[in-house]
Amino acid sequence: MKNTIAERIADFIKMYPPFDNLPYNELYKLAEETRVIYLDKDETLYTQGKPPKEHFFIVNQGAIRIYRQEGEKTIEVEMCDEGDVLGLRPLIVNENYTLNAKAYEESIVYAIPIQNFNKQFENNSEVSKYLITRFASNSATRFSQEDNERIFADYKRTTNTDYFSSKISNLMTTAVCCNHKSTVQEAASIMSENKISSIFVLKKDKPAGVITNKDLLHKIATGKFTIDQNVKKIMSSPVISASPDISIAEAQIIMLKNKIGNVCVTKDGTPESKLLGMLTQQDIVASLSNNPAILLKQISRARTIPRLRDLRQQLNDLLTRFINQHISFTHTLTVVAELNETINQKAVEISIKELNKIPPVRFAFFALGSQGRKEQLVPTDQDNGIIFEDVPDDKLESIRAFFIELATVINKNLHSIGYEYCPAEMMASNPKWCLSKKEWEVQFKDWIFNPTEKNILLSAIFFDFNFVYGDKELVNDMTAIVHESTDDNNRFFMFMAKDALKSPSPLGFFRQFLVDQDGAHKDQFNIKQRALMPLIDAARILTLQHNLQGINNTAERYYKLRELEPQNAEIYEACAYAFKALLKFKTKNGLATLGEDDGKFIKLENLTKSDKVKLRRCFKPIKSIQEVITIRFQPTL
Repeated sequence: MKNTIAERIADFIKMYPPFDNLPYNELYKLAEETRVIYLDKDETLYTQGKPPKEHFFIVNQGAIRIYRQEGEKTIEVEMCDEGDVLGLRPLIVNENYTLNAKAYEESIVYAIPIQNFNKQFENNSEVSKYLITRFASNSATRFSQEDNERIFADYKRTTNTDYFSSKISNLMTTAVCCNHKSTVQEAASIMSENKISSIFVLKKDKPAGVITNKDLLHKIATGKFTIDQNVKKIMSSPVISASPDISIAEAQIIMLKNKIGNVCVTKDGTPESKLLGMLTQQDIVASLSNNPAILLKQISRARTIPRLRDLRQQLNDLLTRFINQHISFTHTLTVVAELNETINQKAVEISIKELNKIPPVRFAFFALGSQGRKEQLVPTDQDNGIIFEDVPDDKLESIRAFFIELATVINKNLHSIGYEYCPAEMMASNPKWCLSKKEWEVQFKDWIFNPTEKNILLSAIFFDFNFVYGDKELVNDMTAIVHESTDDNNRFFMFMAKDALKSPSPLGFFRQFLVDQDGAHKDQFNIKQRALMPLIDAARILTLQHNLQGINNTAERYYKLRELEPQNAEIYEACAYAFKALLKFKTKNGLATLGEDDGKFIKLENLTKSDKVKLRRCFKPIKSIQEVITIRFQPTL
């Protein structure tokens, strides 16, 4: 007799990776062992620092908030909703939870036993590929320089590798080792010098054991052993080893089975033979195509615009894979923004060489709009400008002429890469947006102190700018000008608030979506204009009011506002979640219609009932944030 609950679970999980290409009878067996968990709003699923449970989770209904606590600071990571998998990585690498998971609203979650999952699918190639990607996607906050060095490591292998046929001898790297007579302090010093998290202990060229950061933490820092004792006291032995002749796929299974991050490669595959090298999870990820680390290195090495165009297409492929595999959208957004910015930087660098002229004075090329907010995923039209240092009046026009010439080359090259020309000519090649520092100061002050409808529109575009190339101090000076001029400028805020409220709730009577009534996109829903822009505009005005500098990303603006205004924390958190969910909708639509538009026009007939429910849920915070704007700034509508 069939188990109806198991049937319902199997029917649900088969729609999402890594279950979507697996045999239904196997999924049904797994579903029989799966628990259904009902969570009330703010109920905890798992807690940072606690040992992992025997299950990982997939969200059936509702939303689960993922965040990290650093002292009193809360760092938002992701909002997981229907079909998202969570709590998997700690089980793979055998570590405590590094994040918190709490129900954002009433939710239903399926708890899938990892042991049963491994038994049934450990030799399935699709599952293995999925687990590799999940293993690699561990950073979901905006990258610091340290994060960049860790995530976009200087991998040696940049060619595509066949996962199932390539031998690990082609991929392994040199293992860092110490002698079996060494002290713990000596081993730790070698680890520190080489910036590594593990070290092999050698005895007559054979791996006698391995020491990891965890060993130092749990065995030395706790006082169980002292740093002057022999490494044998704390090393793990025997090591997990493999033959150089096995495939990458086989090595991956060894790591997953033993819940380790690297495997020791020896001559005959046992710890009793000579150590040849090591293979890490990161090496495997870097060997696969469409990897961020590889793309970053290839972009940095690019010498021509056609090569950058090819790499921008690869970035689209990477984005598609991340979306299809339900990789954290925050992580996806961060990775794509970093790579997108690097492509733009390289385009400017190549353009300067192409022009074959040395810039006469200090300058900076900066991005505006979605790229300025680091929210551009699918390529859109260009929005950019140039600022150059102040020069004597008699040299101003000749200097400007040089930078317009340079900007024309840059804009042409960006167009060749895949970024369309801006229809409104909001580009650095337009003399209006190629100005000296003093001219930009005059321009910004005119927009701010004479807030006409046109000036407000332009300020909304130009206030979200981000440095791309050149002298960053010039862009920082522009930021200072904006914040000095808007500080306590109530009249300007009132006009900005009026502009931010020009797009009301995206729903009309009977909760129907408001669609375009005529034109090329008749009966289509403009998700950018009707849903994303109200959230973007509101975040901008509120951060300006608080004089917050250096935060352009919309979701990050809302997270910072939540800290500053705890009385409105729930609204700001909801806005951040809604914004990312809406941007994900737009991105998926843009990838499906690549070449037509950037995804902002959605055909409602293509949406499932579930998609429409999700969209409507995202519209609720728009009304709430617009009420905040109305009460605070009292614009004259």
